Formats: sequence, structure tokens, C-alpha cells
Amino acid sequence: MTHKEKYNDTATVDVIIPAYRPGREFGELLHRLEEQEYRPRRILVMNTGEQYWNREWEKCPILEVHHLEQKDFDHGGTRRRAAELSNADIMIFMTQDALPADRKVIGNLVCAVSENPGAGAAYARQLPRADCRFLERYTRSFNYPEQSSVKSLADIDKYGIKTYFCSNVCAAYDKGIYQKTGGFTERAIFNEDMICAGTMIQKGYSVVYAADARVYHSHNYSGRQQFHRNFDLGVSQAEHPEIFEGVPSEGEGIRLVKRSLGYLIRTGHFWLIPQLIWQSGMKYAGYFLGKRYRKLPRKVVLACTMSPYYWNRK
Repeated sequence: MTHKEKYNDTATVDVIIPAYRPGREFGELLHRLEEQEYRPRRILVMNTGEQYWNREWEKCPILEVHHLEQKDFDHGGTRRRAAELSNADIMIFMTQDALPADRKVIGNLVCAVSENPGAGAAYARQLPRADCRFLERYTRSFNYPEQSSVKSLADIDKYGIKTYFCSNVCAAYDKGIYQKTGGFTERAIFNEDMICAGTMIQKGYSVVYAADARVYHSHNYSGRQQFHRNFDLGVSQAEHPEIFEGVPSEGEGIRLVKRSLGYLIRTGHFWLIPQLIWQSGMKYAGYFLGKRYRKLPRKVVLACTMSPYYWNRK
């Protein structure tokens, strides 16, 4: 039985993808979405920079593209605008570099939202790509385990900051709950998914981790890239104390480092320990400075961020 037969087409689904200079792989993403057992009604693409768009992709019959300029892009605001264009029951947000691992991703996300009363969102499991480095493969398994889970306000003591975790690499949102809780913030340098999920949880809803909804997505970031990424992560937390204040993130980071170190020792990959130390140090340094960005000169902030356009608008 396909997911469409199971749900009798009762829930309409729009897939929403912000894009910037999408490459050849983007065509494969569109193809895999079209081939899903639970077929989306529309694929809404919010494309930054019309000059980088390939019009061949518009042959996809369910594709709808909206072009915007770099100065108008925002991690929260652009997704918020896209959500306003959708009247589907469930909105699935994806990034342009994620690929569905099979034909059941959409159906499994719809199932996760619809079968868990009070679930405002559900996010997919991220599998490493073929070129993913050894240490990053372990990080994927740490952040996206094989077991599904449902997280609510009662789980703060158990999961800490991970209670609010959600990833727009591939995540479904119940449109009704999304609207009741305010949706994506109008301005966000990063982390718009956790801010939205955290708001839902604080208002009594839950977030589902759907391990059976799987997408391929991973990055081989350098230490420097990790620094910039975590700087913006720290900024996002500093700008939204209503979500993150009183729920420290450092403990989860330390747990990942300890688990990763143990894994390298158990598997005999001792030569990767310096890399782990270097990357962990860069992550923490970026996060530490990002949390305290208001005390930094503008030049330092611009040197640390991976999103200079955000500060130019700010």
C-alpha cells in the first residue's frame, strides 16, 4: 500500500526549497520529488539570483519558481514568505543540496506529523553522502540516529537543547500549528528551524524526529568553515533569548566530542584525533564569539560571520 492510498489524499503537501546558484544536482532533486509515492502538489522554489537559474527545470509540471535578489534573502524571512504562498496542509522545507534516499520520504514525514497528536513539525534523518569524511560520518549518526523520537516541553531535562532541534534540510510543518505559533521569524541569520520548533514546543506542541524519512546530506567543512558556521549559530541564539536562554548548548557539544574521541580510539583512527581537537576548538571559538557578538567591533563581526549580507542589511 502506498502512502497516497493510506491517507486517501487527505493531506495536501507543498515542498518549499530556497535556492542559490543551484547546480546540476538540483535537477535530480526535482526528479526524486516528482517520483515520491506521496506526490507533492507543488514544489515552490525561492531562487536567489535569476541569472543563475536554469529554465530547463521549469519543465517539471509541479514546479513554481519565485526569484529574489541577494539583498532580499533571509533564512527566516524568505521561508516565511514562501509559507505565505502555500495553502497546503503540510509544508515540507528542504535545502537544494539534500536528496531523498527513497520514494517514501514525503509519505513518512506526513505520517510522522499526522500520527502524533500535537506534532507541529517532523524532520528527516540525514545520511552521509558517498564523499563524506570518516569523522563527519560519525557526527551524522550522533545527530541523526536510527531510532525515531517525539520531543515536547517535558523532555527539556532529558534532551536539553536537542529538545528544540529541527533541521530545514528536510522538515515538515503542520500549516495550522505553524500559523498558530507565529511561523518562521522575519529575520534570522541562521537557525530559523530551531527557533520555530522551540516556539512550538514552548506553546505545548511537539516535534518529531522521523528516522524512516531519509535524505542524503553532509558537508566536509574545514575548521575555518566550522568557525564561521558556529559564529552565526551563536549569534542566532543571542538574538533569541526567549528560546535559548536557560537551555545551554555547550553540554551537547562536549558530549559529541567525547563520543567522537571514543569512536576514533575504538576504531583505531588515532591519526584523526588532532583533526577532532582542531575542529572542535574552532566550533567552540566561533560559538563563543557569536554569543557575544554585541561586544565585538563591526569589522570583527564581518570577519567571523559566514553571512555578511545579513549584517549589511542590519
